Parts: sequence; structure tokens; C-alpha cells
Amino acid sequence: MIFLKKLTEGEVQAFVNQSKGWSFKSGTLTKEYNFSDFTQAIQFVSKIVPIANAMDHHPDICVYYSKVVISLFTHDINALSDLDVELARKIDSLKDDS
Repeated sequence: MIFLKKLTEGEVQAFVNQSKGWSFKSGTLTKEYNFSDFTQAIQFVSKIVPIANAMDHHPDICVYYSKVVISLFTHDINALSDLDVELARKIDSLKDDS
């Protein structure tokens, strides 16, 4: 079993402050990504799948035509963890590549 580090409120706030677009809402890290159309939105989501599977850490994803909303939370510890921040950074790097 992997050790999950529960983030303190200060650590969460530090990540939100230094990140671009991530917010802390209802106990989750959340970010909205906007694309020009549905196809680009789905292509972005499809890039997340192998990363999430490799990490064995899966985000909640909502697609609204050209908008993708990602929410991160570690259910195993019922809190935000270091995995959430790591996955958020990897997802952001995908958008930079798009």
C-alpha cells in the first residue's frame, strides 16, 4: 500500500496560490479548462486517462461541450493528499501541450 500524505489547509492554500486556475471548493481541488469545441475537450480528457491509471488516482471529470471541469480528492483518506497536487500538475502540463 502506498503512503498517502494528507495535506494541511496551508499546503492546499499554497498550491492554489501558486497554481494557475485551481481552486479549493467543497473540499476538493477544482479547475475548469475551456476548449474551442467538444472534440478538443474529449481529446484532453483522453490524455488524462493513462496518467490517472498509472497513478491509480482518478479525478472526477465533467464535460460540458467545450468545457472540462476536473475535481480532485483522495477518497482513501477522505481528504486532499499529495497525489491530488501531483495529478493536478500533470493535468496542467497536458493543457500546456495542447
